[in-house]
Amino acid sequence: MNILLLLIISIPLIEIYLFIKIGSQIGAFNTVSLILITAFIGVIYARYEGFNTLKSGMSQIIKNEIPIYEIISGAALAFAAFLLILPGFATDILGFLIIFPPTRKLLLKKVSTKYSKDSKKKQDFINGEFEDIDEDDDRKF
Repeated sequence: MNILLLLIISIPLIEIYLFIKIGSQIGAFNTVSLILITAFIGVIYARYEGFNTLKSGMSQIIKNEIPIYEIISGAALAFAAFLLILPGFATDILGFLIIFPPTRKLLLKKVSTKYSKDSKKKQDFINGEFEDIDEDDDRKF
């Protein structure tokens, strides 16, 4: 089964389940308030971390280095802010894990080592020689 389809179906089901369980414990108003507060705080903190990442990237550029980590970290922060804006507790937890720098570094390290191992396996090269052939050349092959 396609993993994207599985995520599209399972994430809302998990969120609805958590809404019902948490809402029955703390009440409907508190549940909605908690969702709004986590979205608000998360977006503000994502903005703060985004500016820190931007400053770090600019300092890398000034040092004449390529800010690879900062670019990937900025994309991760944008994804985390998106997760925090979505209503739900599971997406908020994942968003906060991505926003905090120590856990973001761990997650990015796991992903980068996974893909670097896969890319090393797929380096296939074909060596060969070539010769330019003119169409007006009278030689027969």
